[in-house]
Amino acid sequence: MTTAIDSLPELPALPLENWEPTKDTLHLWAQIVGKIKMASTAPRNHWWHAALYVDVRGLTTRRLHARNGVTFQIDVDFVEHRLVVRTNGGALESFPLADGLSVARFDEELHGVLRRLGIDVPIREVPFGVPMKTPFPADAEHAAYDEGAVERFWRILDWTDSVLEEFAGWYCGKTSPVHLFWHSLDLALTRFSGRAFPGASELDPVNREAYSHDVVSFGFWVGDARVREPTYYAYAAPEPPDLRAQPLRPEQAHWTDLGTGSLALLPYETVRTAADPRATLLAFLESAYRAGARGPGWKREELTSSWCPEPEELSALLDGRG
Repeated sequence: MTTAIDSLPELPALPLENWEPTKDTLHLWAQIVGKIKMASTAPRNHWWHAALYVDVRGLTTRRLHARNGVTFQIDVDFVEHRLVVRTNGGALESFPLADGLSVARFDEELHGVLRRLGIDVPIREVPFGVPMKTPFPADAEHAAYDEGAVERFWRILDWTDSVLEEFAGWYCGKTSPVHLFWHSLDLALTRFSGRAFPGASELDPVNREAYSHDVVSFGFWVGDARVREPTYYAYAAPEPPDLRAQPLRPEQAHWTDLGTGSLALLPYETVRTAADPRATLLAFLESAYRAGARGPGWKREELTSSWCPEPEELSALLDGRG
C-alpha cells in the first residue's frame, strides 16, 4: 500500500490560535469567491456546484460560465499569493493577497476585475453560516493575512486532498468529488449507500439536497469556536444504532457531539506527528466508514472497489501495521 504520497515532505504544524485572524479573513474571501461560483455555474446535486477545489497552486473554482458566453476561472493562488481570473479568450487579471487587504476591499477588487472582463454577477453580499455577520462591502475589520500560515494551510490541504482521493478510489458506489465547501472551510469527501434517506422530506431545503441518500462523510477543517485545533472528521447520516460504541483508529480518535449528531474526530496533530501519517489517516477513514456503514442501505462487499486493498491489508492498516 505504498504511493507517491509517502514521499511528501514533513507536514507542518498549524495551531489555530497562531493564525485565527488570517483564517477568518481567508474564510470570508472564500465565501465571496464561492458565491460568485454559485451564480456562474449550473446547479448540481448535493450542492456540488458550490464547492471549490484544490489545485497545484491553491484553490480554484474550475470553469465558470458568464451570461455573455465567456467561460472563466477564479484561482486563489497560495504560491504567489494572488487572486487570479482567467477567461477562455486569453484575458488575465489579478491582484495581490496581502496583510491589510480587508474583506470589503477584496470584494471590491474582485467585482472590479469581473466588471472589466464583462463577466460580473450579483451575489448576496453577506456571510453564510459563520459567526461573522458584517456584509462583505462593509467589512473593514477582517484584513489579516499571514503568508507563512496560509502556505502551511495550503500544504496540509494538498496532502489531505491526495489521501482522500486515494481513499475515494477504494469505493465503487456513488461518491462526491474531494472538494472544499466555503460554508465551513472544510475539505470533504462523501460516500453514498444508494438508499434514499428516510427522513429527507422533513429536512430544510438546503439539507434535503445534501442528504437525499444515506451517507458517510469525511473531511478536514482547521478548527473553529467549538473545536480549537485542526481536525479530521467523519459522520454518518442517518446514524446507525450505537454509532458511538463503534471502535475508531488510531486510539487518539474519538466520538463527540457538537449539537448536530455524532462526529468522529482525529486531531491533525496526531496525524502530523505519526510515524506514517498517510496510514494513520487512512486507518481513521476506514474505521469511521465501517462504523457508519452499518445501516440497511449499505452493502459493503458490493460497494468495495477493485482498487481497495485486500482484507488482510485493511486489517493490518486498522491494527497499526499498515
